[in-house]
Amino acid sequence: MGRQDGTIRLVAGKGVRRAVMVLTLAALTACSPVYSFHGYIPPEEQLALVQVGVDTRETVLTEIGRPSIEGVMNDTGYYYIQSQFRDFAFQESQEIDRQILRISFDSNGVVINIERFGLEDGMVVALSRRVTDDGLTDTTFLRQLFANVGNFDGAKLINLEDQ
Repeated sequence: MGRQDGTIRLVAGKGVRRAVMVLTLAALTACSPVYSFHGYIPPEEQLALVQVGVDTRETVLTEIGRPSIEGVMNDTGYYYIQSQFRDFAFQESQEIDRQILRISFDSNGVVINIERFGLEDGMVVALSRRVTDDGLTDTTFLRQLFANVGNFDGAKLINLEDQ
C-alpha cells in the first residue's frame, strides 16, 4: 500500500507541474503583441514597371492598382499608404511604421516623380476642434426637467386664453 501512495503522489505532482506550465505558457502568449497592417503599397517589382516621363495615370492604375488616396485639392498625384500597428494587451494601439508612396503627375497626366515617405517624415497636425456651444451653463438634464415642472400652464395647452 505504501508503494501505491507514493505512485499517486508522483502522478499528482506531475499533473500540477503540467498545469502550472500550461498556465504560464498561456499567460506569456496572452501578453505578446499583435501586429496588424492597414493599407497597401505596391512591391518594388510592380513599382519598377512605372517609368517617369512615360507612364500616364491610366497605365499606373493598370500596373499597380488604385491608390489609397488621390490628390484632393488639385489632383496632382496618387498616394499609396500602408501602416503597421502594434496592439499589446489593454494598451492603446501604437503605429510603429508608416510608408507613403506618392506618384506625381504633370498637367498632361504623365508621371513626373515617384517619392517614398516614412513615419519619421511625418508631422503631427493639430486639427481645429469646433464645438457648438449649447448655451447651458453647468445644467444637467434632470435639473432642466425638474425646473420646468412649475412652468406648465394647462390653459395654454387647451387654448382657453384665446376665448
